Amino acid sequence: MRLKIGVFGTGHLGKIHLKCIQLAAEKLELVGFYDADPAVRKSIAESFNIKAFESEDALMDAVHIVDIVTPTLSHFRLAKKAILKSKHLFIEKPLTHTVEEGRELHELVNKMGVHVQVGHVERFNPALLAIENMEVNPMFIEGHRLALFNPRGTDVSVVLDLMIHDLDIILNLVQSEVKSIQANGVAVVSETPDITNARIEFENGCVANLTASRISLKNMRKLRFFQRDAYISLDFLEKNAQIVRLHDQVDTTANPERNIFELDTPSGKKAIEITMPKIEPVNAIKMELESLADSISNNQPSKVSIDDGLKALELAYQIIEACK
Repeated sequence: MRLKIGVFGTGHLGKIHLKCIQLAAEKLELVGFYDADPAVRKSIAESFNIKAFESEDALMDAVHIVDIVTPTLSHFRLAKKAILKSKHLFIEKPLTHTVEEGRELHELVNKMGVHVQVGHVERFNPALLAIENMEVNPMFIEGHRLALFNPRGTDVSVVLDLMIHDLDIILNLVQSEVKSIQANGVAVVSETPDITNARIEFENGCVANLTASRISLKNMRKLRFFQRDAYISLDFLEKNAQIVRLHDQVDTTANPERNIFELDTPSGKKAIEITMPKIEPVNAIKMELESLADSISNNQPSKVSIDDGLKALELAYQIIEACK
């Protein structure tokens, strides 16, 4: 059965959601959209040849899934209304404007039993998907998420705008409680920090050093994981992955095409192997929307649950407070 879905908010990202839902027609039926601006409603309805609803309630009542792609300040109000109507929910990151709002939604979701997926789209980036079957136990993480200045998104700190993507990925991989945070941020061109560096130490000993900037001269989205006998480099912008492994002994004659180098170490000869996992191109936004449809149809947990969204939000605000 195709699940009926309605989009709330048709800004830059909202338009992309409309296109991706239309591409996911096997699993989702785009019933229509709502935008608070009547002129925008008319324009979008004509451009996409879809129905514009005149009110939030009318659209919510007509669908199974409410897709919230509005500015962060309105996330809580719309999400709460949808959950109370027993609607499943896709909500763009960050989950809500405040931690308190996020916690209230979390309680409400558990009470109502609806499926919620938070739009941490980098979970569906081909670079990360390429290592999803690999054992990843990092002890040190280095991350850079840099962007050219764009006025869109400056209503929130760069931590909520950009760094939160990496926070979600790291929390999902490390699976340990945060022990301590050190952070510094500077507001350069907006009212909230435009560049922030955070050092996060986890109870299991892992340390993550993250930098996020929206005033960079170049775009960069990289995470590097260092663990026992392996180094993993992910480039979310170029969508590629590189893995460097240390082996005690490797027989290169069995497969001469393997990229292996010998290394002299204090404990004898070792072998370094460099591999580039195969990257499968995907439409990440289409994939995350289809993932929610699958979790609803199969009554399975969402890949990026409201628990995940709340944990990333809580850590983001701890970093924001540490900056102060």
